[in-house]
Amino acid sequence: MPLSLLSIASEVFPLVKTGGLADVAGALPAALAAEGVQVLTFIPGYPAVLSAVGEAAIVAEYPALMGGAAVVRRAHAYGLDLLVLDAPHLFARDGNPYLGPDGKDWPDNALRFGAFSRVAADLAGGRRGNLAVDVVQAHDWQAALTGAYLHYDPPERRPAVVTTIHNLAFQGIFPAYLLGPLGLPADAFSVDALEYYGSISFLKAGVVFADRITTVSPSYAAEIMTPEGGMGFEGLLAGRSSDVSGILNGIDPDIWDPARDPHLAVPYSAADLAMRAGNKRALQSDLGLDPVPNAFLIGSVGRLTEQKGMDMLAAVLPNLIARGAQLALLGSGDLLLEKAFGALADHYPGRVGARIGYDESLAHRIEAGCDAFVMPSRFEPCGLTQMYALRYGAVPIVSRVGGLADTVIDANPYALEQGVATGFQFAAGSQGALAGALERAMSLHAEEPENWAQLQRNGMATDSSWSVAAKQYANLFRALVAKRA
Repeated sequence: MPLSLLSIASEVFPLVKTGGLADVAGALPAALAAEGVQVLTFIPGYPAVLSAVGEAAIVAEYPALMGGAAVVRRAHAYGLDLLVLDAPHLFARDGNPYLGPDGKDWPDNALRFGAFSRVAADLAGGRRGNLAVDVVQAHDWQAALTGAYLHYDPPERRPAVVTTIHNLAFQGIFPAYLLGPLGLPADAFSVDALEYYGSISFLKAGVVFADRITTVSPSYAAEIMTPEGGMGFEGLLAGRSSDVSGILNGIDPDIWDPARDPHLAVPYSAADLAMRAGNKRALQSDLGLDPVPNAFLIGSVGRLTEQKGMDMLAAVLPNLIARGAQLALLGSGDLLLEKAFGALADHYPGRVGARIGYDESLAHRIEAGCDAFVMPSRFEPCGLTQMYALRYGAVPIVSRVGGLADTVIDANPYALEQGVATGFQFAAGSQGALAGALERAMSLHAEEPENWAQLQRNGMATDSSWSVAAKQYANLFRALVAKRA
């Protein structure tokens, strides 16, 4: 008998995306379907989402939902079965789903995502929409209050609750006085519930009221229970260690396939690696880089933040350029880092190509055209771009944390001798270690082309699809349902 799941996510690719959460929420449902799990995906009705679903059928109405009227629409788009919260007073805002035009959080984010979680709890418990599901999966703080609503206002048939933490750094912390407007009782402000150093934390509610907690890689699951990686939640999570699982994310092998990718200048596979050279030439042309075939072209796609270690990359870049390296960068984030990479592009024309912003097509072309792909994160729950790099034959250079450590095998002498290496690892947070890893990669690329090609083939042979993770999730969901029965 199929198991039913409500996936609650504040962003879902290709409807709306700011990061890896969207990729996961967009790709996991199809993989779970193959495991007998029927997924409904619940998402806020941002303008782009409503444009995609049109005048979809209304399955629930709210005359007054935290300041205005709202409806829930049911639709099918991009292969996803969707429930959409159409609440114009909360979500009819263009641009980033979380940030206003000033680049700061929308001041009513607590009410926006509190309403989202409230409705999710109603739908999951069968109070609205005539749905009811076996399990809810609440992704990150934006959905994490769902468990609290199911706890304080339990439906007749309460589903099992799984909270999935994609990045513990984002905890949904708000003033305590918002408990009333959120419709939660005063006793929710306690150390055993939402209270967090005098404020309330949505993510804490997700941890406290979940039946199980998952995160997006085995290494990150261990890291978040330590003082170094727990960000204030280590005690809470360690106290529930038997309920915490690390399930490594996957990628969509249909979207990320260099043999069929419509974004690429030249399709290719592991059997014809020489064809990648055409994508390197095209990328150099796109970003104004010198058309030097043997230049060591480093790629980077993602947020320009200290968490991602991009300040360290900016610092070591001049020495790399002096040795003939090039950089193809796509990203946005901290204004100072955006300016720093813009200045490097101005100072080293033809050697540094920096595109500030996000461009899905260019992201694919960077993966296909660069020789190596660098991710110097100080912490990284899972990471997806290193998996894209592996699949595209771009050798990843990553810090030894979280999912990066779980997905890349370092090209140390033993791994090279055994023919199993896929990239380069280095100690997280160390500028010197980053420089050393880049030097190792440059030397191998220049001096040992056969070993370099073997790294590429090994990476492209890695199974980074959702099939393994989907089995693990399905087993976890079924175990929860059986336990509750």
